[in-house]
Amino acid sequence: MKLTTKGRYAVTAMLDLAFHCGKGPVKLAEISERQGISLSYLEQLFTRLRKEGLVLSTRGPGGGYSLSRASDQIAVADVITAVDESVDTTRCGGMSNCHNDERCLTHELWTDLSTQISNFLSEVTLGSLMTRGGVREVAERQDQVKRRHDTLDVPVTIVTARV
Repeated sequence: MKLTTKGRYAVTAMLDLAFHCGKGPVKLAEISERQGISLSYLEQLFTRLRKEGLVLSTRGPGGGYSLSRASDQIAVADVITAVDESVDTTRCGGMSNCHNDERCLTHELWTDLSTQISNFLSEVTLGSLMTRGGVREVAERQDQVKRRHDTLDVPVTIVTARV
């Protein structure tokens, strides 16, 4: 099984959103900065996530994205599926044509593994990930780095008096 960058980034961005949307809509630029994911890539992912009903968008100043429902009601499997990812571990994509257009010797093994992975990811929610100590530590560290960065980038206006 290979979960591509698209699926990993979608889950990461959704988890970041879950941590930050309690204060109102979150701008994709903020997620981009915290997670090191290209803004244009996030825009593509969030278009799909919105179409699948996992996020809501708010336009205008102060706009951004928020979760469409509580974080404990959004399974990781839903996020992965929303961005057209698959957790299929078979070589044939489940078509049973893995070996000379026939089912291979280990097809059932890989099919069973795909089912196990899918079931696991369906049981893990964004909310359950948020309660994990290690995940919370990383989110807090990322917020601290962003706050330090924001204080260093404060624009300064110098006013000179004419004599």
